[in-house]
Amino acid sequence: MKIFSGSSNKPLAQKIARELGLKLGKIELSRFPNGEARVWVKEKVNNGICLIVQSFSLPPDENIIEFCLIADALYRAGARRTIGVVPWFGYCIQDKVFRQGEPLTSKVIAKIVHQAKIKKLITVDLHNETILGFFDKPVLHLSATDLFINYFKKEDKIDFVVSPDVGALKKVTKLANRLDLPIAVINKKRDLKTGRVSILGINQEVKGKKVLINDDFTSTGQTLIKTAAYLKKMGVEKVYASLAHHFYIPGVQEKIEKSQIDKLFVTDTIAPPKNKKYQKLKIISISGLLTQAIKDFK
Repeated sequence: MKIFSGSSNKPLAQKIARELGLKLGKIELSRFPNGEARVWVKEKVNNGICLIVQSFSLPPDENIIEFCLIADALYRAGARRTIGVVPWFGYCIQDKVFRQGEPLTSKVIAKIVHQAKIKKLITVDLHNETILGFFDKPVLHLSATDLFINYFKKEDKIDFVVSPDVGALKKVTKLANRLDLPIAVINKKRDLKTGRVSILGINQEVKGKKVLINDDFTSTGQTLIKTAAYLKKMGVEKVYASLAHHFYIPGVQEKIEKSQIDKLFVTDTIAPPKNKKYQKLKIISISGLLTQAIKDFK
């Protein structure tokens, strides 16, 4: 087995390689003068099993193309089987056609990825599990829930798990049940034109409690920050938040640092910015979960 990293999340690829007792495969990733991606696999892979670790994070289009080119290069070099390890599957948010004239984007990206000669795919916490039906080849869909469960059982006592809206309730329920905790649900309204979120209320008494807001990701941080502010207004003692994916969109974490959120727990499905330290950010590595999945899935 050989493991290759795209340019989006090399630190995670290095962790996985170490845990598998491997070194990262030699690959050269560059750009032509006109901006097009250029890939060169610099070692023999003939008749081997190859892994490609690449999150479809910022910039998603470039990272998807790079992933596909690496997969094709391995195929042409004679790899017997190539497995894509895509911790964050970009475009999985666009899983529905909301307006006439829009594409079914998640399905389009799934088809593109499978045209890239991979045999299997491993990914983490898709926005909607119905997306699994868009793939034509085997997909192992993992969840970061166990990582958060293990942490909060050992490190911090929580009184309530908070669902930021009704849509997130299914995923939140799994976490709450495993922690044996009650669920508090935020009732909110989003303006579809402006994207602004208004909080209308909460269905539990949370004064003096420590609560955990759980969601799969945040884009602008707006909902998370407003929810935390509302909970503190309701008398909550500590507000924690856990996200499977953190996009690190410029300025968002800085806003979270100034917010009423006491601690934000995320995984490393997406690589954090280099040379930046955040007081409220706690990263729990998903490398062990992926490594075990690779061993079982190969």
